[in-house]
Amino acid sequence: MDVRDAIGTRRSIRSYAGRPVEEEKLDRILEAARLAPSAGNRQERRFIVVRDAQTRKKLAEAACNQRFVGTAPLVVAACATESRRVMDCGQPAYTVDVTIAVDHMTLQAVEQGLGTCWIGAFDEGEVKRVLGIPDTVRVVSLLALGYPEHVPGPAPRRPRDALVAFERW
Repeated sequence: MDVRDAIGTRRSIRSYAGRPVEEEKLDRILEAARLAPSAGNRQERRFIVVRDAQTRKKLAEAACNQRFVGTAPLVVAACATESRRVMDCGQPAYTVDVTIAVDHMTLQAVEQGLGTCWIGAFDEGEVKRVLGIPDTVRVVSLLALGYPEHVPGPAPRRPRDALVAFERW
């Protein structure tokens, strides 16, 4: 599968088959995150892979009771180890850096025949408590990961002309 196919077929998966994710597939997904760029190549991120069913259930509760999170065989907490640095453009570096790495993970998962759902609605304090994450670390997102039980059709997308301008606004 080429990257264009992965981008075109990626979906937010909210129902997972009970099948475990093979270690070699998980390794490829984590390697995609490791290779992702970061501002100043500082690589100030860390990923916690959660397999334990009880811990995944607690994460689902922390994720605004999105129960499907607990049914995924893996949940990855994507964290920033440094959150004070601001890029010259004024954006906090950690949100951009961790987001790029998670996007790499989602596309690598598609190539592996797996599905993901990016979770941004969660109680960060509760996720930190459940996973023992230090107060100085920010949890940017959770990523549910596993074999899809159901793959939804494509979500509607705005036309390119509504999103892109050339030279000026």
